[in-house]
Amino acid sequence: MLSRTDLRGGALSAADLRRALPRGGTDVDSVLATVSPVVAAIRERGAAAALEYGQTFDRVTPDSVRVPAERLSDALDAVDPTVRAALEESIRRARIVHSDQRRGTVRTDVVPGGSVTEKWVPIARVGLYVPGGNAVYPSSVVMNVVPAQEAGVGSLVVASPPQVDHGGWPHPTILAACALLGVTEVWAVGGAQAVALLTYGGTDTDGAELAPVDLITGPGNIYVTAAKRLCRSIVGIDSEAGPTEIAILADGEADVVAVAADLISQAEHDVLAASVLVTDSADLADRVDTEVTRQVETTKHRDRVIAALGGPQSGIVLVDDIDHGVAVVDAYAAEHLEIQTRDAAQVAARISNAGAIFVGRYSPVSLGDYCAGSNHVLPTSGSARHSSGLSVQTFLKGVHIVDYDRAALEAVAGHVVALADAEDLPAHGDAVKVRFAEVPSAGSVA
Repeated sequence: MLSRTDLRGGALSAADLRRALPRGGTDVDSVLATVSPVVAAIRERGAAAALEYGQTFDRVTPDSVRVPAERLSDALDAVDPTVRAALEESIRRARIVHSDQRRGTVRTDVVPGGSVTEKWVPIARVGLYVPGGNAVYPSSVVMNVVPAQEAGVGSLVVASPPQVDHGGWPHPTILAACALLGVTEVWAVGGAQAVALLTYGGTDTDGAELAPVDLITGPGNIYVTAAKRLCRSIVGIDSEAGPTEIAILADGEADVVAVAADLISQAEHDVLAASVLVTDSADLADRVDTEVTRQVETTKHRDRVIAALGGPQSGIVLVDDIDHGVAVVDAYAAEHLEIQTRDAAQVAARISNAGAIFVGRYSPVSLGDYCAGSNHVLPTSGSARHSSGLSVQTFLKGVHIVDYDRAALEAVAGHVVALADAEDLPAHGDAVKVRFAEVPSAGSVA
């Protein structure tokens, strides 16, 4: 079922590896022409345009953009007790991890009388997108809201698509998760129109303000990604997320049943999801392929899984040894990377490029999706080479406070002037010089 890429017997450069490894992705440029009019209309007409596009794309128009408070409380009252307990535990563990990510103010005394202080300030207002589509994602509510709250964000709104089957409101489990987290502002809007409305704001059907945000986070489909690209000059975004992906680095002793199950679990997200096994054992590769075929027959979303596993983004990569495998998975830079080898912790410590690393047989990606305490909003499409997953830091901005007294400035004034002259910006130097020149007071006689 899974295609094979054989990298044994030859050392490939980083550039060659990028070309050789299975990789899918989406062509965001291809939908910009479709999404641009949506963004433009909402920029001009606000919520009215967003609701019109919601009717077109989601086939329903809610009574208002903002979900009434009683809908949130009713959803929490009605949620299955086992789901509520699981969400509460997910929230508890996420708070433990994310609370440790907070940054404090740091003052550096550069010279006597001269200091630079870096303080971390929460983003004033953020929009957190929770997708609909193939599945229901209350876990994405947790993963977006908890770090924003732990960062100290004062105002946040969750946006999620309206559902035909639920009276035009987001899925009740999404609303229940919001209520558990104390979120009071939820918008029933999805897709590109949600990103645009979060960016530009508007007026709700009852005349209430829908205030724009300063930062938008959360995963979505290609249209959401395109809208983020178009709006990022107005608001900040976390990333342009592509389809989800898993890579597994395994040796001949790995649990074949577990490896196959983990590849399938990621493939059930989307037909574009990537599932990649990297191994130095041809025998393991054969056995995993057979086991995948067996397990696929009984999985719920069989057609979707088969499409994802059979796509160019998925496959088995054969390497010479685990050292070679480490180099390959570092080049691939997976969103999720599992290490299922002997001495898995030591192997994991050698990896630089991954959104999150899952160590050993008992740390599957599914754990990270829900209850590890880590965040599951992670960099995709190789961007883990340069980017991190969602965290408290996403919702903070660093501000430098420069405080020099007269003596400290005077001591460095010559260097400032020299560099200003070197850059042919003499007024920069003059701005320092005038502070030490004898200047006649206003009204004096020359």
